[in-house]
Amino acid sequence: MNTEQNLITTTVTADMLRGALDVERTAHGLLPHRLPAQARRQIPDDQLAVAEAQPSGVRLVFRTRATTIELETLPTKRVYRGFPAPADGVYDLLVDGRLAAQATVAGGNLRTIVDMVTQAAELREGLPGTARFTDLPPRDKAIEIWLPHTEITEVIALRTDAPVESATDDGRRVWLHHGSSISHGSNADHPTATWPALAAAQGGVDLVNLGFSGSALLDPFTARAMRDTPADLISIKIGINIVNADAMRLRAFTPAVHGFLDTIREGHPTTPLLVVSPILCPVQEDTPGPLMPDLSDGTLRFKAMGDPAERAAGRLTLNVIRDELARIVQERAADDSNLHYLDGRDLYGEKDYAELPLPDEVHPDPAGHRRIAENFARLVFGAEGLSFT
Repeated sequence: MNTEQNLITTTVTADMLRGALDVERTAHGLLPHRLPAQARRQIPDDQLAVAEAQPSGVRLVFRTRATTIELETLPTKRVYRGFPAPADGVYDLLVDGRLAAQATVAGGNLRTIVDMVTQAAELREGLPGTARFTDLPPRDKAIEIWLPHTEITEVIALRTDAPVESATDDGRRVWLHHGSSISHGSNADHPTATWPALAAAQGGVDLVNLGFSGSALLDPFTARAMRDTPADLISIKIGINIVNADAMRLRAFTPAVHGFLDTIREGHPTTPLLVVSPILCPVQEDTPGPLMPDLSDGTLRFKAMGDPAERAAGRLTLNVIRDELARIVQERAADDSNLHYLDGRDLYGEKDYAELPLPDEVHPDPAGHRRIAENFARLVFGAEGLSFT
């Protein structure tokens, strides 16, 4: 008991954290991960190591009659040298599935990216802080605290003015999704406003979000993690990071897609599996990568540096990838009736770009996330969408 404020301290356990594939015990508390330890040992760069530890879609779940809830954490925040520090990450508190309160945690560790190309960084250690929620309804209720989707978050302590009980299984189907920074939630303004979180809420499903900024690169260890994760529906959004990084040519891309799908099918032989191609991104529709930051007008934008003429030699663009993904899925679906394809431009296409342009030429703004979520929920979870059969 916290006698000073008359609050009860409850030990946070791994089973209270939803949306994480692993939980690491640190010197401070519990650090949720979105890749298991075996996969993390194979991560080749800091970009993915940071992205998988940022808890997009991860939430603390329990039941209580408490009207005051405190969550003590140690955040690790990211800033780019030469740019203003972003606002503190938001903690979303849901009561019985509805957003009821928000809070932030000041301070914490600061990770400064000193080179946007190599992602080289400097770390300055800081102190923990507390997200505090008050005036909650004084009745038994299901609580979800969604952690900031772009801040590594070590969970230290949970304090409440009434006892905490474990949450019961609500019977929702599990949607396992993998994608890029757009799926991770780049430019979304709070964790339940990323397009996968919004689509999951609209579809009434339980989200496991493996959206990794800059790192949806058909890595075999990610496929194995998905293979071993229980799910009722699986989706894979493939393409934008492969073009961004100029990571493959067509000759390597095709078997890599097949291998990724083969691995998932080892653990999910009949689970509905949806392959989603990239949303519209004009700078890379027909221009190969790599993608580079452009600060010429004083704001961060991105531009593709490749030569469109090299498509004939196997250089990848978004249109090349869409055509190949559609062909692969059509070919495999002859023997796999639960494999489906969705053109990403049905989620965000030319009309959407005209109405809701990409601020940095790559990532949607909060309104763009809502548009993608609405379209995905309609096309996948709607009455005419993909069923859980």
